[in-house]
Amino acid sequence: MADRLQWFRQSPESWLHWEPLLGGIEAHQRLLDLYPGAACWIAADAAPAALKALQTGGRRSWNPLEWGRRRAPALAKAETRVDMLWANMVLHLEPHPQRLLRQWNSHIRTDGFLMFSCLGPDTLRELRTVFSQQGWPMPHHPFTDMHDWGDMLVHSGFAEPVMDMERLTLTYSTGQAVLDDLRELGRNLHAARHPGLRPRCWRQALVIALETGLPRDADGRLVLTVELIYGHAFKAAPKPSRGPAGEAAVTMEEMRAMLRSGRR
Repeated sequence: MADRLQWFRQSPESWLHWEPLLGGIEAHQRLLDLYPGAACWIAADAAPAALKALQTGGRRSWNPLEWGRRRAPALAKAETRVDMLWANMVLHLEPHPQRLLRQWNSHIRTDGFLMFSCLGPDTLRELRTVFSQQGWPMPHHPFTDMHDWGDMLVHSGFAEPVMDMERLTLTYSTGQAVLDDLRELGRNLHAARHPGLRPRCWRQALVIALETGLPRDADGRLVLTVELIYGHAFKAAPKPSRGPAGEAAVTMEEMRAMLRSGRR
């Protein structure tokens, strides 16, 4: 995602990191390096833990001139407006994504932009096959296709959405190693997942199913596919609302936004 920031001619003067513990401390640090003078905000369900992780996980620049330029992150409020909202690996965990997209839109200034990434539908396709063969419920909730994300962005007030994707192949030495990695990647949010705890023998049965059911590469390692979706979009200028007689009404703030958009 950070590599895609070079496509934007104007650097943001303020940015909001949505759920930085999911988005990654290293990514947060890279954004601080790219925009050392920009105001930084965060939004997180576990706000104290996020602030602590950012304070302890950051590194100090070797250049003393940078020390006074960097600003400590602050917690975003409902009225917080920024030039860029950064949401790495968040959207696929949201049960009501369009509501979240509208919320993101409300935090972005007109002509500001959204940067996000999430998992795509090809993610863990090999694992789904194993669970299906065993007659087990799905191991994860469905992941949305990138074209559907583009449509939802437009319906949520964004403009000029750009979507792309890449596939990664992960390999593992054992079924246990697969389980350890899946535990770090997230949790199963499928509505039809197992309703409760499984017995002690379930874990061993799962490991055996993974080692016998997952495909292997030329070196004999177990294979899992991960599809990563990347997207960015601008916040569109507000459109004037029309009354019953066809007259257009805009607020002074909307008028300023439309004038700024015309100069872009």
